Amino acid sequence: MRMNMELRDGEKIVKEGPANLQRGIEAVGGKLFLTTQRLVFTSHKFNVQTGSTNIEVKNIQSCQPRWTKFLGVIPLIPNSLAVLATDGKEYCFVLYGREKWAAEIEAQKNA
Repeated sequence: MRMNMELRDGEKIVKEGPANLQRGIEAVGGKLFLTTQRLVFTSHKFNVQTGSTNIEVKNIQSCQPRWTKFLGVIPLIPNSLAVLATDGKEYCFVLYGREKWAAEIEAQKNA
């Protein structure tokens, strides 16, 4: 199931898995996809904030490991990955295997 994920012509999925995307105080649950062209987060329908977030791979400046924080302040678990875009926006994903995700994103940037 692709959770309404539509691929572009010539685009292929490289990696996918469950993830949360921090949107304000809500950690939105869903699925994260890395394709040959973009990083796509698609939310579950059970969240307050739904929809998808698309980041073009060519617009990703860097990926940095982060701690998941309780109430946005108290560090809990080192299982987050911050994706910094060239436009200055930061997307923070809570996911399993953040080192592998960061390596795959870097590989796609350099492909």
